[in-house]
Amino acid sequence: MFNIDFDALNPLERQIHSTLKQASRTAETIRITDAAQMCNCSVSKISKFVQKLGFANYKKYLDYLYARAQPEAKPSSELERIGRFLETFDQNKVQELASLIHDSNKLVLLGYGPSYLCAQYFEYKFKTCTNKICIAVPDDLTASSIIDANTLLLVFTVTGAFKSFEEIHRETKAKGAEVALIMEEYNPSVLTRYDRIFCLTDGHQPAGLKVYEKSRTVFFIFMEEVIRELSRRQ
Repeated sequence: MFNIDFDALNPLERQIHSTLKQASRTAETIRITDAAQMCNCSVSKISKFVQKLGFANYKKYLDYLYARAQPEAKPSSELERIGRFLETFDQNKVQELASLIHDSNKLVLLGYGPSYLCAQYFEYKFKTCTNKICIAVPDDLTASSIIDANTLLLVFTVTGAFKSFEEIHRETKAKGAEVALIMEEYNPSVLTRYDRIFCLTDGHQPAGLKVYEKSRTVFFIFMEEVIRELSRRQ
């Protein structure tokens, strides 16, 4: 589990990312020592930047930068997949999302298909633990019509591949509102498009499953912990 948060970076760290992103377009790879030299900083500064952005180490950051897929794990049962998720569960990510929600006045929860049904359930649960306006919506148009500067848009998606959220992300940011994706599976092509992502696992469900056939179990485990934390803060 990890989250990418560009809002946490200072101007120097944003410049480091911009420099390395530009370099990745022509270089097959970038060693950490080369990265430090390009950015006129120390290797330790690069390591701290990577961790602050949300990655466990520099290699994980490179996988993100080059949109590399994670190695496919051997097929496993759903219980084994959930077991791996629980073994590496990061309570700090729960705290971070709970704080993001706590600091917002209005919540808009966006999901398509089964993810919208999940959003409806979370809408109900949020209303039991906060006094905030909370609305689950099934499409971009509805979301756009109710978002204002005091809104936090939470987008629920398994892979981010069923439909792009780029337009609603852009519109939400233009209104001065906050937006975060909560994504169940690792998808490098999606990670590079958005600036605030909570990626709950670094693996995948069986490749033969269509998006609507995939489990949302990890969504519920993570979000129930967030809701429990919000209840504690009330």
